[in-house]
Amino acid sequence: MNKCLVLAAILVLAALAGGCSRGGQAGQAGQITVGFSQVGAESEWRTANTASVKAALAAPEFRLKFSDAQQKQENQIKALRSFIAQRVDVIAFSPVVESGWETVLREAKNAHIPVVLTDRAVKVSDESLYATFIGSDFVEEGRKAARWVLEDSKGKPGPIRVAELQGTVGSAPANDRMKGFHEVLDADPRFQVVRSQSGDFTRAKGKEVMEAFLKAEGNKIDVLFAHNDDMAIGAIQAIEEAGLKPGQDIRIVSIDGVHGAFEAMKAGKLNATIECNPLLGPKLAQLIRDIKAGQPVPRRVVVEEGVFTQDQVAAELPKRKY
Repeated sequence: MNKCLVLAAILVLAALAGGCSRGGQAGQAGQITVGFSQVGAESEWRTANTASVKAALAAPEFRLKFSDAQQKQENQIKALRSFIAQRVDVIAFSPVVESGWETVLREAKNAHIPVVLTDRAVKVSDESLYATFIGSDFVEEGRKAARWVLEDSKGKPGPIRVAELQGTVGSAPANDRMKGFHEVLDADPRFQVVRSQSGDFTRAKGKEVMEAFLKAEGNKIDVLFAHNDDMAIGAIQAIEEAGLKPGQDIRIVSIDGVHGAFEAMKAGKLNATIECNPLLGPKLAQLIRDIKAGQPVPRRVVVEEGVFTQDQVAAELPKRKY
């Protein structure tokens, strides 16, 4: 009888062990457990990005543990440490800012959990702390915006007064888009950047900052460069409330290429948008598969993107997926 009881106990323990994944919870055999920390839900772009990730990392192939950082780095670090404690197979996250990740990423490396950066990069002393980075070339996006401004301003005498709505302070897209924009625009002496301030990538803050810009400059702004479409749409509201015509009195270029930007271009209120594709889910899923299988992955995966202007709206708007 005792031998039977011991044997039964062993069989039960074996069954439990076989039904547990690395994440410490019952899961399907072969299922990949992924911990994903998202920046937040600050824009149309981010909402589309989250939907793409969730759709691509769905059951039965994946078991997704999703965390919304609400644009706070401390929330993301807490989420990453939770993923490490749960021993997920892979961690993926879109960092709120570039710096301050060294310690937690080293904790993940020590736990032998590979990390994938999505959309935004980090600054660390040891690049082996993450496996790969998938996302846009933010510097090139800034350059594209500046090139559009130069083309749009052909034959116009200076000074041309430019206002800049920056993204979240310290974030990779804000830093890089500003760098690329000024790299191109500052070479032309006609342009003067008279105002530059963060709108935190949100529509409400974009409107608030643009109101301050217009008041400070006496409505004498010729061009607006917004680091994302949501801030541009907020700024358009401020421009209209100031009695000006967005897209005419103030030429506007922004970045993302979301549905709302195309609607604004259709209405003649936004002149151009630089695409930043949020639909990273499928490529992220494939990178995770390769990492889990022990296959080599590229250090950097760049997403291909275009530039869209008002004359392209009729053809492109029906095709927009975000």
